[in-house]
Amino acid sequence: MISYLDGEIILKKDKFVIIEVAGVGYKIFLPRQILLTLPAIGENLKVFTFQNVKEEALDLYGFLTYEELEFFEILNDVRGVGPKAALELSVVGPLEKIKDKILKQDTNVFAGVPGIGSKRASSIILELTGKIKTFGAKSVSADEAENALVGLGFTKQQAKEALSGVSPALKTEERIKLALKNLRR
Repeated sequence: MISYLDGEIILKKDKFVIIEVAGVGYKIFLPRQILLTLPAIGENLKVFTFQNVKEEALDLYGFLTYEELEFFEILNDVRGVGPKAALELSVVGPLEKIKDKILKQDTNVFAGVPGIGSKRASSIILELTGKIKTFGAKSVSADEAENALVGLGFTKQQAKEALSGVSPALKTEERIKLALKNLRR
């Protein structure tokens, strides 16, 4: 599963970006708000990704923070909300404000998102209420290498242990490589 990518922006379009990582181009769908803030073509981009595997396609959805990715995954699990709708819903504002509005049953939280009216917003909020209380309870490390290892499927503890013998002065990519070698032992 592809959970994190760091590469050069090759192409930017209305709904996606293509980044090159080690000679391979990855098409990553991003929310409109994020696409508007991306650096220029030729610049570097780091994204946390969700890989959606379907019979007819293999799509990647990208986010600048791990918290946005987690919220997307919660939304994607809601009945009737697919990955494209979850992509737009996941970044309608700062996550804490979204969480507060959902807990207050405010149907305007998703106002302006195409295809989401007040009736649909109500059903989404109803299903999210129980899930959203636990969202954000887990702390996410500021260490990019640790987050990348967790994104690859290792536990937070395994990632910390693997990185404990690796110098924090190294580049993130080097730290991940060395940590992966430690995990293989």
